[in-house]
Amino acid sequence: MNRRIFLLAGAGVTLAACGTSSAPQLGADGKPLPQVYRIGDPREVSFRFLDAMNTLRAAKSLQPVAFDASLNAAAETHSRDMSVQNRPWHFGSDGSSPLVRAQRSGFTGRLLGENISETYETELETLSSWMAQPDTRVVIMDPLATKLGFAWFQEPGGKIWWTMLTGA
Repeated sequence: MNRRIFLLAGAGVTLAACGTSSAPQLGADGKPLPQVYRIGDPREVSFRFLDAMNTLRAAKSLQPVAFDASLNAAAETHSRDMSVQNRPWHFGSDGSSPLVRAQRSGFTGRLLGENISETYETELETLSSWMAQPDTRVVIMDPLATKLGFAWFQEPGGKIWWTMLTGA
């Protein structure tokens, strides 16, 4: 009997040691350091973003947006180009503007706006960050918007370059 108790206690101690987790590392500001967000299924990322954006728009009685293949292509091109340039800005390495990139991708509608970001955050955290700033929120909540282009490029180290375009 004592032998069984000893074995069970030993197994319990061993299992308890396996279950311990280390506390998250903290930055100088006392907040947890960000974890690298690895993008899994690209379709899930895109549709999570679309659903979240349309939920925000619906709360303000705005019409939903739908993906536009041309705007998606322009967004993808720009996300990769920002990574190559290693800076988030609205101009391509060839000097192209968001309007020129949309036209090059075959978009024939009216381009309304572009949001960009360089981050390690998820698509929903990025959307939240854009909503927190008046100049990027207005692109998301534009009442004229009916079309959406959304894409990203993730570097091997985990940094993500997000691009969002709206059009009508």
